[in-house]
Amino acid sequence: MNQSVLFPDLQEWNSQDICVDFPAQVQGVNVQCRIGLASLMRISNSVLHINDHNISVKALALFNDYRFDIEEEVEMLIEQEAFDEHGCITL
Repeated sequence: MNQSVLFPDLQEWNSQDICVDFPAQVQGVNVQCRIGLASLMRISNSVLHINDHNISVKALALFNDYRFDIEEEVEMLIEQEAFDEHGCITL
C-alpha cells in the first residue's frame, strides 16, 4: 500500500446521500471519500435494505469488515486522480 495515502479510522453514515463518508490523507492533504450503498454491497457481497431501521449500523459494520478492500479501490482512484467536481473520491 502506498504510504502517501493514509486512512484515519473515521467514518460516518450519510443518510441523505445513502453512503459512508470517510477521509483520506494524501501527502498531508485531506480528501473526502465516500462509498455508496450499492458499492458497499458489491464489495461485501451482501444485501442491505435502505428501509432497515439499522441501516447505518449495518453499513458501518460492513465498511469496517471490508475496509482494506475499500481503501485499495479508493487508493487506485486517487492515483488516477479520479476526483469529482467537489474534489471527492466516490465508489
